[in-house]
Amino acid sequence: MPLNPFNWILGLFSLDISIDLGTANTLVNVRGKGIVINEPSWVAIEKKSRRPLAIGNAAKEMVGRTPSNVLTIRPLRDGVISEFDVTQAMLEYFIGKAHEQSVVPLPRPRVIVGVPCGATEVEKRAVYDAALSAGAREAFLVEEPLAAAMGAGLAIRDTRGCMLMDIGGGTTEMAIFSNGNVVASHSIRVAGDEMDENIIAYLREKYNLLVGNAMAEQAKISAGAAFPLREERVTRVRGRNLITGLPEEVEISSIEMREALAPSVKVIAQALREILDQAPPELLSDLLDSGLALTGGGSLLRGLPDRLSDEFHVRVWLADDPLTCVVRGAAAILENLETDRQFLASLERPRGTR
Repeated sequence: MPLNPFNWILGLFSLDISIDLGTANTLVNVRGKGIVINEPSWVAIEKKSRRPLAIGNAAKEMVGRTPSNVLTIRPLRDGVISEFDVTQAMLEYFIGKAHEQSVVPLPRPRVIVGVPCGATEVEKRAVYDAALSAGAREAFLVEEPLAAAMGAGLAIRDTRGCMLMDIGGGTTEMAIFSNGNVVASHSIRVAGDEMDENIIAYLREKYNLLVGNAMAEQAKISAGAAFPLREERVTRVRGRNLITGLPEEVEISSIEMREALAPSVKVIAQALREILDQAPPELLSDLLDSGLALTGGGSLLRGLPDRLSDEFHVRVWLADDPLTCVVRGAAAILENLETDRQFLASLERPRGTR
């Protein structure tokens, strides 16, 4: 479908914005300026009025430190909107902050947002509506694994197949591409957040130590592993002893962390096995050459490429700057919307509209 000429003219002057609206972090790319925002997807709200008090970095710093009348929440769960009004306020804040990059008044921006490939029509519509309500002139959606593949530089238009796995905070998404199309895709709601929950459960069971999500995430970053390391690591975690009720610090190794993270890693590996089972034999042959590209923050878990390569006998490699692949790929699609419109996620019209 051709672009509206009026919108095309406005597009020459507006600061088009690409957004990776993640469960854990939100990244915003402005055309011609690159990534200008990379902040946590946290919002602090007044409990009674639900009025936003802080967003992004400022809100995350308040987690666990607020009075009883203030809540700190992440308005997205498993990569999709769970709190529409709060997400709208967060998007409005980030879009407005991105628009401040210009010193002269400009038209409202076109906005493209990444969504999980397993998102329902209702979930996609919520993201679309939130972007428009937050000030976008036009809103577009793109499935995250496809955007990540573009950002990682995969040759998705080639006849020979290629494959990508994007591990975010709330979802792990994987897709096989060939001839510019998604041949097979799979999305599971097990990713970085679930890994943190694994660590919390492990410390509670083994050490009677209660820790929060922030401490679990810090331990994962410091010593988390999915495969034996050449040099095992050690980190310290702090929490409350469930028996004495007193603060306590314990030392845990990457060997223990590997045991703690095993449930999530096993689920991710099983999902990869399922999508490979869907692929035609010819594409499986291509994947032996091209391998599996990993993107997203969860892909930085130590030893994960080795763990998957050892089990599936394919080359597994980490994309350059894996945390920004989705937003960079979405920006590339928006930049070439006339030719890349085929990559946009479809959105059914609401009933009663023409």
